[in-house]
This record gives sequence, structure tokens and C-alpha cells, in this order.
Amino acid sequence: MRKFLQYRPNKCMGCHSCELACSFKHEKEFNPQLARIFVEIDGSFHIPLTCSQCENPWCASICPKNAISRNLETGAMEVDQKLCVGCRMCTMACPFGLIVMGPRRIAIKCNLCSGDPECVKACTYGALEFTTEDTRILERRNMIFQFLKKSFFCLESPPKSLTLPEVKHE
Repeated sequence: MRKFLQYRPNKCMGCHSCELACSFKHEKEFNPQLARIFVEIDGSFHIPLTCSQCENPWCASICPKNAISRNLETGAMEVDQKLCVGCRMCTMACPFGLIVMGPRRIAIKCNLCSGDPECVKACTYGALEFTTEDTRILERRNMIFQFLKKSFFCLESPPKSLTLPEVKHE
């Protein structure tokens, strides 16, 4: 089953450890500007962002050299550095702005570290998790349920006036 990076912005402290681990893994240098993950900060709100590994990625479909393809083992979209000519078409096509040009003038993006993301290992606050889609969907459903429960019903259970009447079948 395919795995994904899951973000929990409410747990991100903006320490940038994920960026440092990523840049060191790929470039052998602690430099957040060379990372494939980016921590965006707005006041006290921090959110780590990286490639979503789209099902139908625009970056791959626009690449004139077919330098971006899916690694069937990890599910990650990867840039073949030997084929990339640095035309920047992929950077313009990505609707999230998560492909950037690297120091060697070729496109760089998250490749899930061959299925063992360094950013997840470096995140001591639990803001990043490498998980299956099923787990991610169930967690989001539960999060939405808890939010709605608190928003609409400040009690443990809904008021009796909002429950459906019992139907007895004979």
C-alpha cells in the first residue's frame, strides 16, 4: 500500500529540523534553502510543506524531457537529474510551488528519501508522519468528527430533540 507524508500543523513548532535533515540527506549541507520540504510561518502558525506526490502530476506531464516519473516502489515522483535540462517548466506547472531549482540548475523536489523520509525522523514534535492513505483518511475523518461534535454539540451526546425517533420493525 502506498505511503504518504502527513502533516500536523498544530504540532509544528517551526524548528526547521525537517529542512535541515532533508538538505543534509540530499546535499550533504545543513541549508534550509536546499531542502525539499519547506516550513511556512505565519505568526505563531507553522506548516511544513512538500510535494504531494500527485496522482496525475502536472510537473511530469509538462516536462519536455520526461525527466519526472513515478518510482513504482515508493510511489514518489522523482526527477532524473541526468535528463533534467533546467527549463523550469515543472516549477511553473506545480500548483503548490513545491518544485524548485537546485544549485546545479536542475529541478529538485521531495522523493520521500527512497521510502524512509529523513524529515519524519528529524521531527521530534510529531508534526510529520509517513503513513498509509487509509490511516490518513481515518484520522482526518475522526478529526472532522471531533470538531463537529464540539462545534454543534457542546455536550457528550446530541440533545434528544435532534435525534431521530426509534423505528420498530415487526
